[in-house]
Amino acid sequence: LSWNEAPLPAVFPPFNLEINDSEGHPSSSHQTLKGTSKWATSLENLLEDPEGVKRFREFLKKEFSEENVLFWLACEEFKKTQGKKQMQEKAKEIYMTFLSSKASSQVNVEGQSRLNETILETPHPLMFQKLQDQIFNLMKYDSYSRFLKSDIFLNHKKSEEQEENSPEAQTAAKRASRIYNT
Repeated sequence: LSWNEAPLPAVFPPFNLEINDSEGHPSSSHQTLKGTSKWATSLENLLEDPEGVKRFREFLKKEFSEENVLFWLACEEFKKTQGKKQMQEKAKEIYMTFLSSKASSQVNVEGQSRLNETILETPHPLMFQKLQDQIFNLMKYDSYSRFLKSDIFLNHKKSEEQEENSPEAQTAAKRASRIYNT
């Protein structure tokens, strides 16, 4: 499977945002952030959640800039690649897909013109880092803020809130509340 076909990996380790009381039990008044609430706190949190990445890609596709997040994900996957031969193959795939003048999904980054196919012979895990950082910042300061105002994000947030307020969810919350308050 290539980076484009594979299930999306969790890019960052999960953060534990749970608040505990003095005895180490989860506080009933604070919940662990999840879903759209977590996505809204940072682009990093959005990119660590496969559902968040899926929604962000959907948004970027409508903006004709999906290649940015695909490049970023490909670079993350590339960093984990083991073995020189596999690195060469993946580096070439990234170069041909995103960076070459003939790329099918070319990203717009500075320094791209200095990259040429000769660097693909001696790949290293961080060879695309500067370009990846540029794309991350482009997404963070441009498309991410628009995503948070988009129908895709707002509709997903609304459906999450409806699920949380469903009778089943409220019953579970009441049971949990009784357990913590006894």
